[in-house]
Amino acid sequence: MLTPRAAVLVSGGGTNLQVILDKRGTVIKSGEVALVVSNKPGAFALERAEKAGIENVYIPYDRKKPEEFEQELERLLKLRSIDVIVLAGFLAILSENFVEKYPKRIINIHPSLIPSFCGKGYYGLKVHEAALERGVKLTGATVHFVNGIPDGGEIIAQRAVEVLPGDTPEKLQRRVMEQAEWELLPEALEKVFKELKEKE
Repeated sequence: MLTPRAAVLVSGGGTNLQVILDKRGTVIKSGEVALVVSNKPGAFALERAEKAGIENVYIPYDRKKPEEFEQELERLLKLRSIDVIVLAGFLAILSENFVEKYPKRIINIHPSLIPSFCGKGYYGLKVHEAALERGVKLTGATVHFVNGIPDGGEIIAQRAVEVLPGDTPEKLQRRVMEQAEWELLPEALEKVFKELKEKE
């Protein structure tokens, strides 16, 4: 494998995508971001990719027929010789059938210290609301490989973040992003790229 290639899957504004784009050449040195795919039309993340000169594509997603999205995605990944898939604020769950085709090739960032506050229904602000409700003193973020169980794959990296008095879900979300997610995701992607190159 000459240079491993990644596709980033997004659904919204793309703050995590932006961090990946910004860390190319500094943190991310062993591979390249070659494609950005959104399941939502007009997602701002597509504009971020466009500005960075990266191919970006919208693939329609219908919850009743998720296999149509996955078939088109798989066709595109093969066509563009993609080795790694990064889920960066991608708000659809990929089927077990799809995930099994890319063992240890799909990574996801989750805004808690797995196994806390994870699994079906835990995403976005809901994770931080649950952490505050439970009264935990530490939360954080986890990058993990994706398997057939939501947030159930092998952990690649974690970072803890303190919960402070007076935190709201929004304040906590911002701190977890700044202190954990935005550091961990580029580092984890570089680690996966490196391991792929070493296997060759």
